[in-house]
Parts: sequence; structure tokens; C-alpha cells
Amino acid sequence: MDNKAQLDRLGLFDAKVPRYTSYPTATQFSCGVGPQRHSEWIRGIPEGSEISLYVHVPFCRRLCWFCACRTQGTQSDRPVAAYLEVLKAELALLSADLPQGVTLSRLHWGGGTPTLLNPAMMDELAGAIREVVPFSGNTEFSVEIDPNEIDAPRLDALARAGMTRASIGVQDFDPMIQESIGRIQSFESTRDAALELRARGVQSLNADILFGLPHQTQKRITTSVQKLLSLSPDRIALYGYAHVPWMAKRQQLIPSADLPTPKERLALFEAAQKLFVWDGYAEIGIDHFSAPGDGLQQAQRSGRLRRNFQGYTDDQADVLIGLGASSISRFPQGYAQNAAATGLHTGCIRAGTYSTHRGHVFQDDDLMRGRIIEALMCDFAVRSAEITARFDITANALHTMLSDVAAQFPGLLQLSEEGLAIPPPARPLTRMIAQRFDSYEMRSTGHSSAI
Repeated sequence: MDNKAQLDRLGLFDAKVPRYTSYPTATQFSCGVGPQRHSEWIRGIPEGSEISLYVHVPFCRRLCWFCACRTQGTQSDRPVAAYLEVLKAELALLSADLPQGVTLSRLHWGGGTPTLLNPAMMDELAGAIREVVPFSGNTEFSVEIDPNEIDAPRLDALARAGMTRASIGVQDFDPMIQESIGRIQSFESTRDAALELRARGVQSLNADILFGLPHQTQKRITTSVQKLLSLSPDRIALYGYAHVPWMAKRQQLIPSADLPTPKERLALFEAAQKLFVWDGYAEIGIDHFSAPGDGLQQAQRSGRLRRNFQGYTDDQADVLIGLGASSISRFPQGYAQNAAATGLHTGCIRAGTYSTHRGHVFQDDDLMRGRIIEALMCDFAVRSAEITARFDITANALHTMLSDVAAQFPGLLQLSEEGLAIPPPARPLTRMIAQRFDSYEMRSTGHSSAI
């Protein structure tokens, strides 16, 4: 039986499973975490430690049809300016709770389109953040850049603010595909944005590209990948397009009949994957690629690679605080998510309280299972010595757990006294394998294709 037939037999092309950017996944969050607990967790951060911040800007000039993020369209700067005031008020709440001496490990502005902020707004937001959580000597500050919504004054403002890494969403350069997903973005505008960023000393460039889009073929994705490689990005995320029109209503505008089949999706991924590897990029986890010398590659080699809501990271901070509507915070005690609706979030902040409306308190073996899943997603291996040293489980009990999962993928996984490993031919199954360690009931309608 060839590898594709084996993957088919094990259900890869039919399965819908989580992406595991958290454990448990956000679909398991409940209303058991509110503003008071959120505040308590912030106050419990050790003095002098490093934390990370994510700032969500939910506005876009246009709503791309493929996107499933919490966003809203605006042609005016008025709601953006009002939202900035809310972010500043939220930072004031954070400042009141945050212990002394806390500094920033990572800062990420995402959205939406954070480059909708005009230069004065960017200066104001960056200054407000620095007043509450000063940069450390090694802070990494990344911003999601829309080449259609950026200019020299805004790039200058981001450079002044200390941006060290820019992330550009490409999706695909083919005009027909762009038309079908409501995202028109020329190669020329993307190239110019990359050049302007580097001219301002921002040498670290991330790029996202999608496979599984309507009308996408191996020839078309090859052309798009080659154009992307000409920009020499430091990191590339090769994400599978998640078609979930029951969750993201705008995706109903995408012609479902023109989407590739699951088997075609795998072929598209493999075509792009080969090009990245041939060009000298190292494979990072299930869907990232890293240029030589990049931090992700170094983290992978040293066993420090992590996975969070932004994908793969070398960030070692124990706390990630999300600011803005729908943002999720992670603490050693659990997850806390802000109200998703901008109006509800705004109302809470203006009333002087966090908008935390759901989350999860880690229970029983959540942390152990979360680490096992993260290890599989990052390293394609679970090392028994690490798990038994960190968590309350015996070597025999862990081996039984690993054996039970290995038995569900006969002949594909490598099981030994040292742990469990996923060899390259089985790596398309990684999310499915990770799901076998998930103790929560999974609703398939809430997740995307396994490939």
C-alpha cells in the first residue's frame, strides 16, 4: 500500500480536527472565567518577569472573503480613533494590576488591519504600551502589514515604535484566485512593501501563503511560491485555507465547487513544501518554514519551539496578554478571552472592567496533555523523560497512553521506551495524532480539514 493510500485509509482526507494553537481549544472555553479572575491572574504574575502582549485591531477597509477572523469594515478613521481610546483605557486597567518590573518579551499587533492606524495613532498606541510594559533588551515587536494599506509615513511610525518584524499576508498572487477570495493584492505592491520595510531596518520578514483556495492548481501555487521566494522572507507560514462558511458568513461568497478536494489540497501543500525546502528553508512543525539563522530554526534545534495563537514561536514567556475585542490571554492558570463583539468589549472597558467573558481554568491533566500535543506539533515527538519529570505520571502509565495512540496508526508511528515519534511519511497525520491525546469531546463542525 503506497503512502497516500495509507493516509486515505486512516481518514486523513475526511477528518476535521483542531489546529491546536491552544489546549484545550477555544471551542472548549466557557463562561467560568470572568473579569475578576482575569485580574487575579494578572496580579499573580511574578515581579520582574517578562510577558508578551497581543493587540487586536479588528478593522479593515475591505473584508476579504476567505478570512475567518473577528473583523469589521470601515471607510472612516472615526471608529478606529475611538477604538484606540478603548485600547488605552484597557492598558490603564492592565497597569493597575500588573506587578512591578514586568517587561515585554514579544509584542504583536494583529487584526484586522493594524496598519489602518494613521502615524499619530501608531505613535500614541506604541507610547501607551511602553508606559505600561517597557521593552526589555530583547523585545521582538511584530506587526501584520497589509501592502494595500501602508505608506511611507506609517512605515516611519512603525520604525520609530521599534518594530523588529513585519508579517505580510500573501495568500496567493494569482489574479483569478485573488478575485475568487475577495483579496486583490499585486506582487508589485507586496514587493514594494518588503523593500520599504527593509530600507527602514526591519530585516525580519514573515509571509503567509494559503493552499486549498478555489481554482488553485499545482502550477499556479508553484508560480506564487516562486514569486514569494524572490522576496527572501525569513519565515513562511503555509496555511491550509479553512472553509467554514457556517462560522464565517462572508466565506459563502467563495465558490465551494471550485475548491480543491482534500487529496488535491495535500498535493498543493507538497508542491509548495518542496519549493521551500529546495530553496534552503528548514521545515518548522507542520506548516512553517524558516531561513537559516532565523530564531524559529534555532528554537527547533534546541527544543525551545512553542506554539500559540499566532502559530509557531520561539517566545518563552509564560504569560501572553491579549488586548482588544476577542483577544485571548494565556496564563499558567488558564485562558481568558475578551468579548468578541467590539461594542460589548468597548462598553466593559469604558465601565472600568475587563471584558473577559469566557475562558478555561486548567484542570487535572490539561497541562500534561497540552504539552504532549505541543511537542507533537512542534517536534513530531514526545519524550517520555520530559513528561514524567514535569508532570504527575509514571513511566508505565505514560507508555500505556502512547501505546494506545500508536495502535490507532498501525505501522506508522515509532514507539519506544524513549517516547513516541512521528516519522516524515506520517506527518500529514500530525493533527489527527494530536487529537487522540485530547480528552475533550470534539465537535467536528467547529474545526477545519485535517489537511
